[in-house]
Amino acid sequence: MRSDTNRLKIEQLMDALGKAGLAPGRVYFTGGATAVLFGWREMTVDVDFKLDPEPQGIFNALPKLKNELDLNIELASPDQFVPCLPGWRERSLFIAQRGAVEFYHYDLYSQALSKIERFHARDQADVQKMFQDGWVDKARLWDLFQEIEPELIRYPAVEPAALRARVEKLTREP
Repeated sequence: MRSDTNRLKIEQLMDALGKAGLAPGRVYFTGGATAVLFGWREMTVDVDFKLDPEPQGIFNALPKLKNELDLNIELASPDQFVPCLPGWRERSLFIAQRGAVEFYHYDLYSQALSKIERFHARDQADVQKMFQDGWVDKARLWDLFQEIEPELIRYPAVEPAALRARVEKLTREP
């Protein structure tokens, strides 16, 4: 079992992935990595990210980096839990560029919806920080949810009525 990951390890991972990337591409951090980089918490169990477009050479480097940096890496993103929100790429926040590789926070509206869908205590706390810090506007989140709601049928693990009720409750609270 690898140890928890802090900001320093994430930055070391970015440096290493930047060196490993043989062609331009993007890494979209999500979940605990975003929470740690924003300072909402000190540690995360794993570093979740999506490659889009995939920087050539990254997959070759991952097995070695997991061991060298003693961290868990997951290829996971909000679009595995809820439908892609329109405009997610444009709303993704630039972090840095290392070599040919650009690093972003995956769209925070998408992250918020996927966290609301899972509804773990840590996810709920992250969503509250997104609201409090002004990164996610409640009215906009509600509107975006309504846009993708018909597509929830393609996500059999999601209970659409329960998700709708949670999103509606959270976006209506003062």
